[in-house]
Order: sequence, then structure tokens, then C-alpha cells
Amino acid sequence: MRVVIVGGGAAGMLAAISSSKNKENEVIILEKMNMLGKKILVTGKGRCNITSNLPMDDFIKNVPGNGKFLYSAFNNFTNRDILELLKKEGVETKVERGNRIFPVSDKAQDVQKALIRIVEKSGVKIITNCKVIKILISNLSDNEAKNNENNKQVCGVLANINGKEKEIKADKVILATGGKSYPGTGSTGDGYKMAEELGHTIIKIRPSLVPLTVHENSLKLCKNMQGLSLKNVGIKFIDLEKNKSIYEDFGEMLFTHFGVSGPTVLSASAHLLRYKNIDELLKNKKVVLTIDLKPALTEKKLDERILRDFSEEKNKEYKNCLNKLLPKKMIETVIQLSKINPEKKVNEITKEERKNLVSILKGLNIYIKGFRPIEEAIITSGGIKTSEINPKKMESKIVKGLYFAGEIIDVDAYTGGFNLQIAYSTGVTAGMN
Repeated sequence: MRVVIVGGGAAGMLAAISSSKNKENEVIILEKMNMLGKKILVTGKGRCNITSNLPMDDFIKNVPGNGKFLYSAFNNFTNRDILELLKKEGVETKVERGNRIFPVSDKAQDVQKALIRIVEKSGVKIITNCKVIKILISNLSDNEAKNNENNKQVCGVLANINGKEKEIKADKVILATGGKSYPGTGSTGDGYKMAEELGHTIIKIRPSLVPLTVHENSLKLCKNMQGLSLKNVGIKFIDLEKNKSIYEDFGEMLFTHFGVSGPTVLSASAHLLRYKNIDELLKNKKVVLTIDLKPALTEKKLDERILRDFSEEKNKEYKNCLNKLLPKKMIETVIQLSKINPEKKVNEITKEERKNLVSILKGLNIYIKGFRPIEEAIITSGGIKTSEINPKKMESKIVKGLYFAGEIIDVDAYTGGFNLQIAYSTGVTAGMN
């Protein structure tokens, strides 16, 4: 049987490795870039966050986009399976903060090269610089059609190889072309168009795990603190229309020239894009990010801490007394927001002024405007509708012999190695079937 895999990223490579275990299969990967696994090189900031160390039962909780669809796939190929596969190829791993697993070398290239070696050892034929234009289908015979919901079946693909169009015959096709994030690595959304032409529904494509932009007033604050990374802060995104919390987290965030980013903000974006009427709320300045700069302290304890700091430097000016409390890059912004005269002696600061300072430190407000472009997103939300795919096989319910793997499916997760695990697990499931 000839199995053609369109796309040679993590999902495509695992699909090839899995499919090639059946020695009767002739497996071919068609990759439009000049090498396999190019997107792996940019994951985890070039270090490759391979997977998560959490138990597999917890993975679905970290997939806000159709997590339950992945139950069978996650059981077929776990985080331990990918680590074992890489270990046999000489890639040692380590667990870091947040259960993230990285190669000991901190080089994404080591993971990419290991997977390519396994693909090659499996006897898979690799054709690079090969852009697939469409999936070719034929009609089933009347006899075969009786046992199927439809009468379409794949029979190959039409590809452009080095400028020449060529038909490549196939008994099975696995579409693993990725999403639309990081287009420089080959993820340009080609697969959506091919699947749609065959009758599949494409759920709206949106950026997920993406930095956020802010409204004008907040933009000035963010620009003043550009490049400042805050650790161990509490964040809360609030729907001001309903006075309701949309998402809460604790950890690291970053101020940028356009707004906010960092791990907690990226995870929040996955929730925001699914929130009802989010576009309307963002447009009307009805979504606020509230940052608790001192989450370990109650307002009372924080006030006591400020009083102690001030009493130690009672003859100093206010602008020179916040160094112990705040990062240097934040002091000017907090002074402006507190509306306390920066040249005022700290022993002259009133209780009311101090109370205002505490409320800013416990709730710095940034008004969210929207999402950065999909090209800057770590992952794509949306894709092929999961109800049109058999979750146990990853096979299309519309076209016999057509399978899907990876980001092209409407599933997406938080940061922390979960999205790569989705690629491995769906790839293996498609390949084994």
C-alpha cells in the first residue's frame, strides 16, 4: 500500500514512522520546504519544548480547543513514548519549571535531526521542495459505496516538484500541513484549502498563544516599560460588561512596544479568543488585564511593607524610595499612576496616598485591544472540524483513505509542550491506521 504524507513537520514525521512499521507500506513524505521539521527549530525559543512531564490524564485539561477529541490519540502515543523514541536516538532530556521538557543540549536542532534520522532509518522516501496543489479523488464502486457514508476515495495527489506538476498515486493520504503560524517554516494554511475542496468544514482560523495589543492609554504605559519581564505576578482578564473574570493565572509576563506578552499572556489568549463576543468587547475597551505585582501580600501586609520601607528612608523623596519594591523600569510608571508628587518627602505621604499606591500595586490595569497577527502566533486555533474526523483513526468521515494529523485539525492547547504532543499523537494515530 502506498501512503503519501503531505507535510514533513512533527506530525508528518511521526505519521511516517508509525505507518512504516507495516512493512507492506510504501511511505512517502512530500515537504514543500528544503528540509523536514523546520518549525521544530523555532519551538521553545529555539530550545524545543518537546512535551510536558504531566500525567497524560492532565493533557486534555490543557487543551481548551476540543481536548476530548484527542483521548484515543493521547492513549496511542504518550509523552513517555516520544521521550523513549528520542532517547534511543541519543537525545537526553530534562524537566524544567512548569513541567516543560527540553533536550539537555537546549538545542531544538537535536530533536529535529533525531526525528529525521528515525524517518530515514524507517525506509521512508522523502521528497523536499515539493508543493502539493490538491488531493486527487475517485469514486468508489457501487459495492464499496454500500458500506460507506459517501463514495469519495483518495487516489493520489497533484504536486509541483521543482516547477513541474506531477501526479503521485496513493492508496492513503495523510494531510499534516500545519496551521498558519510561523509561515516562514512552511505553515501557510495550504491544507485547509485542500480539505475544504473535498467537502470538509474549516472552523475559523485565528491566532492562539499570541501576544496581545492594548488601547492607546495603556500603550503609553507598556512602551514606558518595554522589555520589562515580570516574574511571579498574578494576572486576571476581566469582562467589564459582565464584571466577570475570563482568565486568571500566575507566573511570568512581558511588556512590549505594542502591549503585553510572555507565558501567562500567551495562555490567556487561547481563552480570550473563545470568549463570547470577544471582538466586540475588545473594540469597546471592555476587557482589562489586571496585574497583581505583589500576589504574596494582602493589601494590609503590602501597606505595612511600604511603611517599613518609607520609615527607613523618611527624609528621601518619594521617587527615590521605590527601588526595593519595584523593578527600576517600572518606577516612573507607578509614580505617574499614583499621582503622588515624586519630589515629596516620604514622611509627608498621607495614608490616603499610600492606599492609592497599594491599590495600583495590587491591580495595575491594562486595557486590551486585540491579538497580534497570526504570523506571530505560536499556534493556530481553528481548522478542520473535529466532528468530520474519526478520532480513533484520524480518518476523514467524508473521504475514504484521507487522514489528518497535527495543527491542521481544530485542536489547540496552552504553552508547555502540549501542542507538539498533539502533533506526535495524532501523527502516530493516522500512521498506524
